[in-house]
Amino acid sequence: MQFKIIDISYIEEVCGGSSELISEMIDIFREQVFEFNKEMKSLYKSKKYYDLGLLAHKAKSSIAIMGMNDLADKLKELELNAKEGIKIETYSDYISDFMDQTGEALKELDSYLETL
Repeated sequence: MQFKIIDISYIEEVCGGSSELISEMIDIFREQVFEFNKEMKSLYKSKKYYDLGLLAHKAKSSIAIMGMNDLADKLKELELNAKEGIKIETYSDYISDFMDQTGEALKELDSYLETL
């Protein structure tokens, strides 16, 4: 199975190939993505940029576990910029990119789960 956004190999390795554990990890990821999306929009709208930076740092770990290294790098940029309150005009693009890529990743993970 070919993925565009995710690299499932890390999860498979950590879970020892257990489809039950992999499924649980994906469920946790799904819940986190939903919360991150909601909170990012809220913090941005409230202009709580430092908190947005902290959230980007937290989200980066979940994203990296799914092998989404490009998005993890973008979250690192958002984290650093938001903590310093610089390049504010770019934050909405980072948030949109996060939402788009995680949405695509969840579709890929759903397809993956069908093969387990």
